[in-house]
Amino acid sequence: MLRDDPLSRVLYVDLSKREARVERRPELFEKALGGAGVAIRLLDEECPQGADPVGPDNPIVLAVGPLTGLFPLASKTVAMFKSPLTGNLGESHAGGRSAVALRLAGYGAVVFRGASESPVYVAIHGERVHFRDASSLWGVRNSATVARVIRQREPGAGFRSILRIGRAGERRVPYACVTTETYRHFGRLGLGAVFGAKKLKALVIAGHHSLPVADPKAYRETYKEIHEAAVTSHLMQKYHDLGTPENVLPLNMLKGLPTRNLQQASFEGAEALSGEKMAEDFLGRRLACAHCPVGCIHLAALREPSEHEAFFYKTSMIGYDYELIYALGTMLGGSDPKGLLRLIDAIEVVGLDAMSTGVALAWATEAMERGLVKPDDAAGLTLRWGDYRAYIRAVELLIVQPNDFYRALARGVEHAAGKYGGGDFALAFGGLEMPGYHTGPAAHLGFLTGARHSHLDSAGYSIDQKAVKAGDLPTPQAVAEALLKEERWRQVLSSLVICFFARNIYHPPVVAKALASAGFALSEDELKCLGADVLRAKHAFKKREGFSPDALRIPRRILDTPSPLGPITPDFLRQALAAFRAAAELPATQT
Repeated sequence: MLRDDPLSRVLYVDLSKREARVERRPELFEKALGGAGVAIRLLDEECPQGADPVGPDNPIVLAVGPLTGLFPLASKTVAMFKSPLTGNLGESHAGGRSAVALRLAGYGAVVFRGASESPVYVAIHGERVHFRDASSLWGVRNSATVARVIRQREPGAGFRSILRIGRAGERRVPYACVTTETYRHFGRLGLGAVFGAKKLKALVIAGHHSLPVADPKAYRETYKEIHEAAVTSHLMQKYHDLGTPENVLPLNMLKGLPTRNLQQASFEGAEALSGEKMAEDFLGRRLACAHCPVGCIHLAALREPSEHEAFFYKTSMIGYDYELIYALGTMLGGSDPKGLLRLIDAIEVVGLDAMSTGVALAWATEAMERGLVKPDDAAGLTLRWGDYRAYIRAVELLIVQPNDFYRALARGVEHAAGKYGGGDFALAFGGLEMPGYHTGPAAHLGFLTGARHSHLDSAGYSIDQKAVKAGDLPTPQAVAEALLKEERWRQVLSSLVICFFARNIYHPPVVAKALASAGFALSEDELKCLGADVLRAKHAFKKREGFSPDALRIPRRILDTPSPLGPITPDFLRQALAAFRAAAELPATQT
């Protein structure tokens, strides 16, 4: 690492005392690079064993990497914390401007300790850290209003990032998110609830530091290679043209698209929600994260008549992607794109994670269909597949929580099913609601074994899709090895921090070249060892906080609904889980 690189500086912010200090930690970044590698070490240092996830001892760690601000698509910030949803590792990544803003402010990581007695937002302007009163922003109905007010108050437009929570975070809903730049989110595992518990309404980051490189000539050459691959090759074209909604029709044709709480794996209304149809009828704008030439963020322009004035129309810009179409469209049996966009907007307003919310509502709809939950339990609301008016009302009730049912549903589908029944069709893995892939056993094994229980941990759906094309299912051992190899490499990417959409550009030789030009000399073998170390550290933290593979529940529904590779069998899952544990050096379990 270069001596004058600001990456080695860690900003510690004490919300209880309203104090901030900086500590240089070059040894931390030299060993772990940044991002996930640094964040898991800081989390282990800062979070006492057994800490209450919504207590003052639970820290928030934000970290970026050595390529942030230097290379295209190194545009993510990693957040780590103890998850209020699962009770162990909380990790979430977000794009937007937060990563570049943090690096230009002169830091590689920020650690938030303690909790404020009253609502506050923190403004980091380079070396200066301000604690601003946020009492007037607490409880504001639309979280976008909070960002608007802060934009008017704080300097640094263009170099500034604003992170904020909505009422879901204030109410400590365990799957509340943190929104950054309106259309990007720290979505999964409940960072918003941790912000809310700390009375931290928002965070502003701005700065103007310069970023040194070790070898300017090599840096320019490597930059050009990466940039050209991003803008001229087919590798990123999908993300620019239609974005991830391009997945809808192929997954539906494959019969891997979860529908009506995975009662089916294909949806008769998929065409109306496809990336092609959404672009044709609604696409209003594309956006990109800072220092990204691709522009994968797709915004729908929803134009609707005013309720109060004739011939007046309001146009709302609403972000959509595959995960939202899955969780709030096909999983809820909804084929009305306008209804889908209204529901997305309602969830955006309150600051909930869309995937967890959609899966929770899908479970609740089936539970009501089966008589496990009555309309009286749901405050008189009847949930029916595709009824977007009811779902939008249910989102509001998840926030105000007028009775036991909504209080239970607000704690996640695992908890709600434990109270009302319906565990066989409660689609959660390790406590986290299911992502949108029923492509075969590798996808679900990835959800079970991944450190975050996310589809982004090891991309098991990709293994399944390759097996469908080849017409041959790999052995449990081969699936386990492929999942582990991919997850270890993704620890390297998330330590840099590279957008996973660019994983086919940032392969090991390119990563090594980019790092060398930035002052980090690591071989490809050393990078792979780093990835294995980061993954082990994550599993060690999970174990320390009480996670046990013995407690992993395999939802019965994934076995009952055939996948593109046929029925998923318990024997295959057991063998693959055992192989994964052995290869990853995890403790033994039973399923």
